[in-house]
Amino acid sequence: MLLQTFLIAISVSMDTFAVSIGKGLTVKRLRKRDVLKTALWFGGFQALFPIIGYCATSTFSKYVTAVDHWIIFGLLLLIGGNMIREAFEEDEENAKETPEFDWRHMLPIAFACSIDAFAVGVSFAFMNLNIGLSVAIIGVTTGLFSAAGLCIGRSFGSHWQKPAQIIGGFVLILIGVKVLLEHLSLLGL
Repeated sequence: MLLQTFLIAISVSMDTFAVSIGKGLTVKRLRKRDVLKTALWFGGFQALFPIIGYCATSTFSKYVTAVDHWIIFGLLLLIGGNMIREAFEEDEENAKETPEFDWRHMLPIAFACSIDAFAVGVSFAFMNLNIGLSVAIIGVTTGLFSAAGLCIGRSFGSHWQKPAQIIGGFVLILIGVKVLLEHLSLLGL
């Protein structure tokens, strides 16, 4: 069960890894506290949502899973579109000294990336496992993957700030479209 939980943790952290790369592409200067904030936001939400799903069990999940793809798509479209729009603003606007790691920017991204973890929590309710240990593994794994993604994105984005921000925005939009198409069974992945 420990190996299974670890594999689940890796799979649910892939969205946050990709989003973190996109976010890393957009920053000019990456501070240790930004990496820590990113890890805590994504790791925390990925640990919280399975707990909520575990407690709510399958009665409530059928309503959320029926629309989760639309929520993810909408949030990632909004966030990605905003990134692209900001790339075309005046250079002084883009030369912000502090990257956007505050709650207004991190909360919607962390929420959007964690909705699938709710369904994982629902499945945990029907499995014989330690929920505390499972969500700790998911939270730590996601935190590590998102911190690594942020650093990877930053190393590539430092030389090509504006194009990287546009690409990062398109990546978020494409992730949203992919999630939507998969849930509508229009993409056979």
